[in-house]
Amino acid sequence: MSDPAVAVVIPTVGRPSLAVLLEAIDDVPLPVVVVDDRRNPTSKLALGPRRPPRTRVVRGRAEGPAAARNVGWRAAAASNPTVEWIAFLDDDVEPEPGWFQRLGRDLGNAGPDIGGSQGRITVPLPRHRRPTDWERDVAGLATARWATADMTYRRAALAAVGGFDERFPRAFREDADLAARVRAAGWRLTVGQRRTIHPVRPADRWVSLCRQAGNADDVLMRAVHGRRWRAVTETGPGRRPKHLAVTGAALTAIAAAVTGRRRAAAAAGLTWLAGTAEFAWARIAPGPRTPSEIATMTVTSAAIPPAATAHWLRGWLTLPATLRKSAAPDRPAAVLLDRDGTLIHDVPYNGDPAKVAPVDGARSAIDRLRAAGVPTAVVSNQSGIARGLIDVGQVDAVNRRVEELLGPLGPWLHCPHGPEDGCDCRKPKPGLILQAADLLGVPADRVAVIGDIGADVEAAAAAGARSILVPTPATRSEEVAAAPEVAASLSDAVDRLIGRP
Repeated sequence: MSDPAVAVVIPTVGRPSLAVLLEAIDDVPLPVVVVDDRRNPTSKLALGPRRPPRTRVVRGRAEGPAAARNVGWRAAAASNPTVEWIAFLDDDVEPEPGWFQRLGRDLGNAGPDIGGSQGRITVPLPRHRRPTDWERDVAGLATARWATADMTYRRAALAAVGGFDERFPRAFREDADLAARVRAAGWRLTVGQRRTIHPVRPADRWVSLCRQAGNADDVLMRAVHGRRWRAVTETGPGRRPKHLAVTGAALTAIAAAVTGRRRAAAAAGLTWLAGTAEFAWARIAPGPRTPSEIATMTVTSAAIPPAATAHWLRGWLTLPATLRKSAAPDRPAAVLLDRDGTLIHDVPYNGDPAKVAPVDGARSAIDRLRAAGVPTAVVSNQSGIARGLIDVGQVDAVNRRVEELLGPLGPWLHCPHGPEDGCDCRKPKPGLILQAADLLGVPADRVAVIGDIGADVEAAAAAGARSILVPTPATRSEEVAAAPEVAASLSDAVDRLIGRP
């Protein structure tokens, strides 16, 4: 496994365990992208003194783990288009010694049809007593299929299915959904030999009640994968039919009591009591049976069925609006930028790096794209090569100077042909756009192109991409009139794509 073939992505909400994780992989010679997904961060992340030397932090959008992982793997692909695999780790796991070497063997043994490889998860449970309900719940990760606590996907597979579905707002079902879509796209998934420990983090006594919000996500799973979604996603059977029955019995008892039907109320009440007692004992029996655990299980076992039912009904009520949302964010998967007139002031057929001058606000605009984890590339017509006015070495020297001033911009693609050469790469043809999208591993229809002339807009349209025209004095008025979207500046164009800072 070559060094740049794998990148590690770790979404985090700032847990102290992040530093422990980074220390555990501090000898991993791979790029590590940490996605800071805190909603209102007031301080820098605590990364710890020991971490992989190629660790960088990008900002997430605080829209859940699916969105954060998308930001992370696209940022990793943007910084190195040759990355073949994305290794996802949760911020509260601890890879065992030798994890990196075993990862290399797992991926080295993966044939071209393998789209993903799962690590083996171990959840340590207390030895001196029976585990609590919460500890048993976390222990389920040890047998869960395709859990992203330690899951590596081929970048091409992620790109083929558009990454994680961001309509899943919490750490529940988003990993099973992705695995199902990757397999439906023709890839196989395997279980590797590397091992990762997932400790049971502290949780309050009401955690089981709070987790019932995931019932709304089950509705989306059914809508996306059909009635047999549990089989498709290898998800075990749930208790929802029992929860619905117990909740129905409770409502029937209340309605019968209100209307004076005492026998019906008593019968329904006994049904509710029996169902609640069965559920409570199913949770109490395998546990430590301490007074605190018994009290918590008793109270939450009465509250969980109506809570699960309410969230499930909410999922159905909001499903039409959820399905209208894009599975990916409105922001583009990548931004392609014209060079002359867009990133830097246009000097015709320039081969002199000393003449490079960025447009106003270029550095801050590009920095914002990087911070948002949006990959970039540069697509530029350079007909001066065909005309004999400049050579490829001079173009490369100017490009290097642009990156010295603006930072890394991803892959650079240029067309060396003249207008009469009939190539497919010279804008307004779509060749450069399609090549850049392929290098970045994103669909062309999820790309945005920013340029200063009509040829940029037409090339984007031919590739099925979005375009934003940023006019300069050299832009013709008819080009501005024909553009589907016009921005006042490069900064304004970035605002339109990812929102204002």
